[in-house]
Amino acid sequence: PRLSAAVLTRFVDGMCAAAALVYTAIAAVAADAPLPFRVRFNIVISHEENGYFDVDVHPNWAPIGAGRFRELVESGFYTNVRFFRVISGFMAQFGIPGKPSEAAKWRDNTVRDDPVKKSNTRGFISFATSGVDSRTTQMFINFADNSNLDAMGFSPFAKVVGNGMKVVDKIYAGYGEGFPGGNGPDQGRIQMEGNKYLKRDFPMMSYITSASILKSEGSAELRY
Repeated sequence: PRLSAAVLTRFVDGMCAAAALVYTAIAAVAADAPLPFRVRFNIVISHEENGYFDVDVHPNWAPIGAGRFRELVESGFYTNVRFFRVISGFMAQFGIPGKPSEAAKWRDNTVRDDPVKKSNTRGFISFATSGVDSRTTQMFINFADNSNLDAMGFSPFAKVVGNGMKVVDKIYAGYGEGFPGGNGPDQGRIQMEGNKYLKRDFPMMSYITSASILKSEGSAELRY
C-alpha cells in the first residue's frame, strides 16, 4: 500500500514537532546548568614575593564540588588560608580556615561525592576526602600526573590556567608531609589553634590573601 500525500505530510509535521520538543527540553536543561567561572587567588609566596594564579571552574565536571567551592569563595573563606601540606612532585593542599571558630563551622558540613569525569593531572584541583561523601573545605592542586587518584574518587572540578602553575610551583614545600608522617603541621592543631599555631611553628608557609570570581559566567573564554 502507498501512503497518501496527506498522511506523509502529517507524519513529517509530527516528526518536526517532536524534534522541536526535544530541542526545547535540551535547551531548558542547558539554561539551568551552572556555567563555568574563573577565580583568582592572590597569595603570599614568601616574605619577599607575592603572586596570583587563576583557576577555571567547570560545574559540568563536578557540580557538587564546584558549588561548594563557589560558596566558599563568595563567603570570603580563603582569606589568610595556608597551604599547609605541600609535597614536591605531588600536590599542594589547603582549605583549613585560620580561625578556629570558622574551622568548627565547616568541619562537619560535608557534601556528597561527584562522579570522576576528569583526571588528576597537573594543574587540576580536587577536594580532599576522608571517605565516602566526606568533602568539606580542603582541596589540593596537582603538581604532576596523579591519575592514580581517579580510582579513589578524587573528582577534579577546576584547573589552574594560563601561567598560573608557574606561581603554584613556587608555593613553599619545605615542610613537606604533615604530622605524624613528616615535618609539617598537625591538622588537628590547625583546626583547634588556627593561624596562631602555623605562624609560630611554620613561618615560611605560603598563604592565600584573597580569592574572588573574575570572569563573567559563560564567557566564550571559559567554554571548553
